[in-house]
Amino acid sequence: MSKLQQRLMRELQQNRNIKIVKTDEWCIPIRTVEVTYEPVRRSTMDVLMTMLLISIQEADFASAQDLSELLLVDPLFIEDLVSLMSRVSLIEQEEGFYRLTTKGQQQLERGIFEEELDVEMANLYYSPCHLAFLAVDEGNIEEYDDLPELYRYVDEEAEKQEQFDEAMLIEALQQEDNEEASVGASQKIVSKIVQTDAKQINDSPCLEFVLHDKEQDIMFVRVWNALLNQWDPHLEQQLTEKEQLEWRKKYL
Repeated sequence: MSKLQQRLMRELQQNRNIKIVKTDEWCIPIRTVEVTYEPVRRSTMDVLMTMLLISIQEADFASAQDLSELLLVDPLFIEDLVSLMSRVSLIEQEEGFYRLTTKGQQQLERGIFEEELDVEMANLYYSPCHLAFLAVDEGNIEEYDDLPELYRYVDEEAEKQEQFDEAMLIEALQQEDNEEASVGASQKIVSKIVQTDAKQINDSPCLEFVLHDKEQDIMFVRVWNALLNQWDPHLEQQLTEKEQLEWRKKYL
C-alpha cells in the first residue's frame, strides 16, 4: 500500500497550491452475500411469434402444420416456435387445439417476449459504511497482511446485517450484469430472488488524505477505496460532514 500511497500523494500535489496536512489508512468491512436468483431474457416480440399468437387467438389450430399452411411459412420454423411457446407457457393444448394462456395473452398485448433462464448464483459485496452493495470488480479483491484499524465511523448495526431487501438485491445484480445484460434487442433481467446467504466479512483498506488549498484557503479530503480502485465520494462526503470544522483547528 505504501507505493500506492506515494503515487496518490504525487498526483494530489501536482497543483503546487495543494498541501497534504494529514494522511491516514484504515479499513472498511465488506460482507460477501451469495445470491441465487431467477433471470429472464426480455425482448421485443418478433413478427412471426406475434402472427402465430394472433392466429391461435382467433381460430382453432390443432397442429403446427395447420399454422404453417395458413401463414405460408416453412413447417420447421413453425414447429420450433410452437415448441418454444409451449415450453415457456405462452400456449397450451386444450380439447385438441392450441390456446393462449393468460401469460401468452399478456405478453402478446405488451408485444414483449420473456423467456425464463436457468437459475444463477452471484456474489454481492455489501458495505455497512455505504449502506449499499458496491459494484466490485472481483479482480480487485486482494488479501492483505497487517491491515490497519477499522474506519472510525462504521455503522455497527449495519455491520451485523444479514437480511437484505429484495429490490436492493435485484438492483445490485442488474448493475453487476449491466455489461452483458443487453444482447441485440433483448435484455437479461432479474425476475426473482430465490435465496440469499450472508457470508464472511472481510476488511478492505482505504487511504485518507486531508488537503489544504492555499490559494483558495479551503480544506478538503480525498479517500482512495482499494476495493473499488478509485476515489470514494461517499466516504469523502461523510468525513467532510463529520470533521471539516475540526481540520482547520488541528492542521493549520
